[in-house]
Amino acid sequence: MGLVENLSRWIIPLLVLVIPAYGYLKGVKVYEAFIEGAEEGLRMVVRIAPYMLAILVALGLFKVSGAMDLLVAGLRPVLSLMGIPPEVVPLLVTRPLSGGAALGVLAEILRLQGPDSFVGRLASIMQGSTDTTFYVLAVYFGSVGIRKTRYALTLGLMADLAGFLAAIWAASLFFPR
Repeated sequence: MGLVENLSRWIIPLLVLVIPAYGYLKGVKVYEAFIEGAEEGLRMVVRIAPYMLAILVALGLFKVSGAMDLLVAGLRPVLSLMGIPPEVVPLLVTRPLSGGAALGVLAEILRLQGPDSFVGRLASIMQGSTDTTFYVLAVYFGSVGIRKTRYALTLGLMADLAGFLAAIWAASLFFPR
């Protein structure tokens, strides 16, 4: 077994031992600090839960209502002119809202189209080159009480658009149809 395999096998147990030992040697009350951090984590979960629930409910309603299918059908002519497969539209809509939901959409695309298809590769690149803008704003801004997110939202969505366009360019360049 090589060095990397041994290191990867032992790194987490070593960190679990070394970090508390280092804190103890520095005079930190390790157990009390852990409990305090866990309490703060639970308080943050309670603060952000309504934002996350709202995002997930809205996304679910959009899909279940058939609005996603209508959007894909409406965009199909424009997308075909641009060379963008309509199968990735659900990912374009979902990714800025929820990473988990987008991962589910990606899994469905890969199941239906195949991971080695152009659509599968494009969707995979899109998943990795964009962020969950609304989720980030809801969680990070919501957890500290920031309500005015206009410029952050605009710039985040512009970054997502740039990521989607770059993914289309990269997929077309490296995986021609």
